[in-house]
Amino acid sequence: MLPELNHLFAVSHLSPGQEDFGVLLQTSSFRLEQITSYSAASPPNFWYDQPEHEWVVLVRGSATLQFEPDEMLPLQAGDYLIIPAHQKHRVEQTSEDAVWLAIHFSTASTS
Repeated sequence: MLPELNHLFAVSHLSPGQEDFGVLLQTSSFRLEQITSYSAASPPNFWYDQPEHEWVVLVRGSATLQFEPDEMLPLQAGDYLIIPAHQKHRVEQTSEDAVWLAIHFSTASTS
């Protein structure tokens, strides 16, 4: 029996302004998500404040992330970064074809 085949760029049935989050792989150490954005942005005054670090890559499209207080970071396909745990950020804008991969992880203390 063959493994199930999926596609990162499968057609999504989103309306403008929507995002779809899907968990592709999860272990006790990390969670890998696919995020499909269609001209989406975080709600006004909404900030992500995540307890885990996030490695994120924009694999298609373009986007702008905003970091508190008012620093903008434009992204193009292929750009990636690590957002440290509890660094407040939001999605300012995305293109209608934006696709992301995000790995959420924590680092264990060695003390």
